[in-house]
Amino acid sequence: MHFFEKVLQPPAYGWKDQNDNLIKPTAAQILGEFFSRLNIFRDKKNWLPLLSWVKILCLIPFFFVFLIYYIEWWTVLAAFVYSMIIMGTHGTIWHHRYCTHGAYTFRNKFWRFFTQNLTINVIPEEIYVISHHVHHSLSDKPGDPYNAQAGFLYCFLADVNHQPIAKDLSEAEFKRVQQLMEHTGVKSNTYAQYQKWGSYVNPKGAILSWLLNWAFWYAAFYLIGGHALACTLFGAAGFWGIGVRTFNYEGHGKGEDRKKEGTDYNLKDNSINQLWPGFVAGEWHNNHHLYPKSARSGFKPHQIDLAWYYIKMMHTFGAVKQYKCFKKQFYAKHYSPVVCEKQANIAEKLT
Repeated sequence: MHFFEKVLQPPAYGWKDQNDNLIKPTAAQILGEFFSRLNIFRDKKNWLPLLSWVKILCLIPFFFVFLIYYIEWWTVLAAFVYSMIIMGTHGTIWHHRYCTHGAYTFRNKFWRFFTQNLTINVIPEEIYVISHHVHHSLSDKPGDPYNAQAGFLYCFLADVNHQPIAKDLSEAEFKRVQQLMEHTGVKSNTYAQYQKWGSYVNPKGAILSWLLNWAFWYAAFYLIGGHALACTLFGAAGFWGIGVRTFNYEGHGKGEDRKKEGTDYNLKDNSINQLWPGFVAGEWHNNHHLYPKSARSGFKPHQIDLAWYYIKMMHTFGAVKQYKCFKKQFYAKHYSPVVCEKQANIAEKLT
């Protein structure tokens, strides 16, 4: 069995049946697995997915305080920009292009730490990174942790049900996990600690970094705009934290092949390019699946890529040492041949 087929903790209902077909669990099975995996009294190794949702639960009150006490035109605008653009773009910059795919490298640890903490801490790197490698290896196949063919709920609760690493990895397999994570700067457990906690990261380090990040940003927002701005943006972060869990269901055609000729060039899976995620977060998903290690996925002129603009700016300033960009390869191998073929067909019809 390939490493990416066993690195994640399989759900109780399994990834595939005896005929290698995707198992599509019922809503009751998915919810049962979800609450079972949040139960740290049954197994303390469930601590990381629980922490991920504790953050969301802690952010929800800020959202309601914003709605009840601070809703004005400027706070609504601030909430929109922070949740839809800043949080989304940062997720693409940090979790997606750097932590998972290593599409660029920082000049030093300071700039890595700076970029990591540019926004309110919501998603644990470990849960995102390892599972996203699996997603690319098994895209839209059984074992893909957010396989859209199994339905919305399967994807929405994937961070608990499908994305945590397996709890029975060998020492060699855990070392492979460490190799996939070491460039992120997130400190690793020893193998003995992994056997105790079931995770790459240690609870003390994860909780401390979370609390320090939140304390810094609440203080910063308060100094700029008082409790109104702080509650607004913390509430917006919670809104994003819930909304982002819907992306892979939408980004893979809701489980159907919805690729469009001339828009989506990667034909190996159901990933599609969507205008809204592309414009607000640089997430041109089909392009990304075509060239996952590219620091840029907005290749065409209309494909705004805010994440790429940040990376390019940091490179200009010297904070990013190097990056990978596959725009030329995209045009040479995919876009230009299609355009030339269309022009030839039109010319043939005219003659």
